[in-house]
Amino acid sequence: MICSVEKVIENIEISKDIYKVSIKGNSEAVPGQFYMLKTTNEEPLLPRPISVYDVSKNCITFLYKVVGRGTELISRLKKDEEIQILGPLGNSFDRSKLKGKVALVSGGIGIAPLTFLTKRLENCSVDFYAGFCDYVYAVDNVEKNVNNLYISTEKYANGNNCKNYTQKNNCTHVDNSYITDIFDPSKYDIVVCCGPKIMMKKVVQMCKEKKVPIYVSMENRMACGIGACLGCTCKTNEGNKRVCSEGPVFNGEDLILDE
Repeated sequence: MICSVEKVIENIEISKDIYKVSIKGNSEAVPGQFYMLKTTNEEPLLPRPISVYDVSKNCITFLYKVVGRGTELISRLKKDEEIQILGPLGNSFDRSKLKGKVALVSGGIGIAPLTFLTKRLENCSVDFYAGFCDYVYAVDNVEKNVNNLYISTEKYANGNNCKNYTQKNNCTHVDNSYITDIFDPSKYDIVVCCGPKIMMKKVVQMCKEKKVPIYVSMENRMACGIGACLGCTCKTNEGNKRVCSEGPVFNGEDLILDE
């Protein structure tokens, strides 16, 4: 874990309120981990947790959604401006358990850590399910690393921007649906999920019914990122656990997602 101030390489809007920022720096992050990001402004005081989207030589890339002042300030950063980063933090996906036929199920910005995961999986067959409200984004970095890509959009009119992907043989796009409408866990040996809690709760229930193992990457709000403040706890069958230090990846069967 390193706290440093680095320079922005690129910070672009790839869809409405969805940004990709690349930052100079070397990282030993593995899929599932995250960083705490903050501009060098005094306000807001607290950094924002952002999952690692990709790592390459001298570059760490993040995908994030503008949802408040912290991420809005990050979205304003230009090339060569400075940003404060702390990480890598949290646990990671146990890739030794991802064998056989694997399904990765994402909702919205949850596509980020799962995209990074597709680049590190070996000796398994991978299908990727990506659900969006309207505009589709970032799937071009997924389809080349998986066997099949399934995309759902809740709204037909804006889902038309998916047409470039559906022309590819391994991609299927379904409009006017949720990703859980087209996902069948019985086809898989193991499932990994990241996205809105309501979606993850449904996917966990589906996997439990079919007795398919599932791992979930949580996206709770965080303050410190290192387990000190207890502000990001989630409920499990073993009591409350800190998402930042004991997660963000959990066994789905252990989580209590009722709230």
